[in-house]
Amino acid sequence: MSTFTGFTSSETFTQIPDSLLALMREIADIAELKVTLYAIWQIEHIEGHFRALREASFESGALGLSAEETLLGLGKAVERGTLLRCERESEVFYFLNSPRGRISAEAFEEGKWHESARGSSALMKKSNIFKLYEENIGALTPLLSDMLREAEKNYPSVWFEEAFEIAVSRNIRNWKYVEAILARWKEKGKDERKNQQDTVKDADRYTDSEFSEFINRD
Repeated sequence: MSTFTGFTSSETFTQIPDSLLALMREIADIAELKVTLYAIWQIEHIEGHFRALREASFESGALGLSAEETLLGLGKAVERGTLLRCERESEVFYFLNSPRGRISAEAFEEGKWHESARGSSALMKKSNIFKLYEENIGALTPLLSDMLREAEKNYPSVWFEEAFEIAVSRNIRNWKYVEAILARWKEKGKDERKNQQDTVKDADRYTDSEFSEFINRD
């Protein structure tokens, strides 16, 4: 068993319903518990009004479960009623059995969610800018934490992962460079039609004179 180094001041926290903690004495199956906690965490970090997960959203590797165990855990969570499983026109989504989740599930079953709404908000997760910084650049300082919080207010959260990926691909690991990319997207527009594989291919455009002052700086 690896030793946990401890929680940090920069990470986000997920709210857990008190009623789930009361259910802990009844949930004996570890797969069911992991799937339930994972669903709460994922749904908490989804942008938009349509907060639901597909079966593929439950990453077995991240849960430490096999694919079969994950499906069994999902089934038990649905049977218990902590998650709601809804199917319409061959699409299956899982909702948290909360007031908001029940309203969304009912609307989905009645066909009130349009494809464009699902595509734009259902599976769009917020990027944790603090985690991205620590994983790609280094340790945080109080000053940097304040700068990152300000960036969260100024730029769409879904931009952060791609901006950090560009910086890493150019081996320019400093926040000023990442922020310059974000500022350029905000000023000149960002092509949201690109997929993730295009990110590194497109990275050369961020080494021109516009960004030269940020290269090789902390």
